[in-house]
Amino acid sequence: MNYTSQNVTTQDFVLAIDFGGTKIAIATADSEGQILEQARLETRAVLGAQQILERTLMSAQALIAQTMMVRGGQCVSVGVATPGVVREKEILLSPNIPGWEQVALCETMRTGLKIPVVAVENDVKAAALAEVYWGALQGANPALFLSLGTGVAAAIVIDGRVLSGAHGAAGEIGYNLRSVSDHDGAAQGRAPLEEFVGGRFIGEGASDLLGEPLSAAEAFAHPDARVQDLVEETLAELAFHIANVSILLDPARIAVGGGLMNSGALILGALASRLALAVPFPPELVPAKFLDDASLYGAIALALRVVQHTDVRVHTGS
Repeated sequence: MNYTSQNVTTQDFVLAIDFGGTKIAIATADSEGQILEQARLETRAVLGAQQILERTLMSAQALIAQTMMVRGGQCVSVGVATPGVVREKEILLSPNIPGWEQVALCETMRTGLKIPVVAVENDVKAAALAEVYWGALQGANPALFLSLGTGVAAAIVIDGRVLSGAHGAAGEIGYNLRSVSDHDGAAQGRAPLEEFVGGRFIGEGASDLLGEPLSAAEAFAHPDARVQDLVEETLAELAFHIANVSILLDPARIAVGGGLMNSGALILGALASRLALAVPFPPELVPAKFLDDASLYGAIALALRVVQHTDVRVHTGS
């Protein structure tokens, strides 16, 4: 993949930033998406949004200067991945970082880095774009990217583009209702499906059963029959919803990523069984390529795409 702009040289590079709940990953990359230099920061979310932005900008500026010193050229664009639904002057549905909902992230990056070309996108949608460019969703149309970690979300890919939706919230399946008797949902600040199948809640449920702290990863590997039943029930619920999404979309392929894919064989097995049972034309089911740093590579993809296509809306990356 090469830059198409006549104003960009082969030494030029892009900057990618992935804002996470616990860490911030920053990298520069060449026109093929290869990382040149990178850095990581603790998010320290409880201290609020302003310090996150200030420390990120300082680290990003240093990384750009370091890359220019080693490589030459200049930074021509910035791609940013973040939790939540990205708007031009705010970020919605991102409760884990106090004050994040009031951040105009695109303008902050543009002004702070003095780089005019900036694309900002939801982290799961960005990760899906990386899979389209370089990973497990190349050539699949339509396709579904499923992210299983602390939370659960999906991204829908049609004709090589990640579907945004009318409000930027396409794929937010964590808000799915679990039954007709559910009376609490997004309007009450609840995410019914995520509160049952998300990694945080799997860990909490297993911890309650055993009376000792367990992570989701530990729960998946635990020999206790009660914990195994919990994991089995959780995966059955998840598979039910993914089967219904597949019936609706008729995807050619589903790629599954996220931190819970450390137990990928168990997860893929549960999903495959339900898809084979319920979906008229079961999609191909594969692990995502980018199980680590998926959203960072997504931010790289955003930065490359916004350089290549002048019609991209730079405040959303879509």
